[in-house]
Amino acid sequence: MEHKIRMKLSYFPGCSLATSAKENNWSLIEICRKIGLKLIELEDWNCCGSSSAHSLNSRLALNLASRILSLAPPERPLLVACPSCNMRLRHAQHYLKENASARDEYQRLCGRPFDPYLKIMHFFELFDQIKLSDFCGKENHALNGLRFVPYYGCMLTRPPSMRREKNYYGLMENVLSSVGASPVQWSCASRCCGTFLSAAKPDFVAELVNNIVRSAHNAAAECIVTACAMCHLNLEIRCNMKDRIPVFHFSELLSLVLGSGFPKGWSSRHIVDPMPILKARELFL
Repeated sequence: MEHKIRMKLSYFPGCSLATSAKENNWSLIEICRKIGLKLIELEDWNCCGSSSAHSLNSRLALNLASRILSLAPPERPLLVACPSCNMRLRHAQHYLKENASARDEYQRLCGRPFDPYLKIMHFFELFDQIKLSDFCGKENHALNGLRFVPYYGCMLTRPPSMRREKNYYGLMENVLSSVGASPVQWSCASRCCGTFLSAAKPDFVAELVNNIVRSAHNAAAECIVTACAMCHLNLEIRCNMKDRIPVFHFSELLSLVLGSGFPKGWSSRHIVDPMPILKARELFL
């Protein structure tokens, strides 16, 4: 059941959703369309610096994130899907609010005054404010007891200066269980997957990832559901165990519940084929 447009949001997909996680981007846009939100992608956006810039050059990282903020019209909230991008943009906004010289530099580089009131929304915030079942009509496809472990990663944990901001841990369990999935308790929901070391120290990261996937196996989960596209990629490409399990983006399961299904060739974007699990649960149309 598709609802009339009730809000327009600016949208920053970030590098991962534009490349390795296109399936995440597609399903997120579909979800928003289904619940009556129109996403307007920022024109000429750039990398927010989350992968390496913030650890190598803090000034460059601030300028990258600041430029993105400058592209967002003040009259619309800015929606961000990636926890890492969300953190970089919020951190830049927080720093600019607190630092007058940084605001002067912002105006010099971006050609406009800094807007301290720009609303930055993580994708989770939408589902913290609405009840998913309200948007499920006859197209609703309950998740039929799908056993999953939620993997948030470590990027929703704020730096100390932003520790009072909500982190949304527990949201995936609440939302997916409301539509028939079965969350499984485990100990790795916020454990770091080693994303930023993936290229430099792949063997070290493989050990981290294997421990996470092994924990999901030990919990008798059928799949892992991720909050972060970068974590999703790492869990798939760096796991070298023989017995791997499918990894879903949170948005993919929401898209399935709302009746959008998946585009042609969707399953091929997953290294671990999710089709057997979906068919076993009678979830694939």
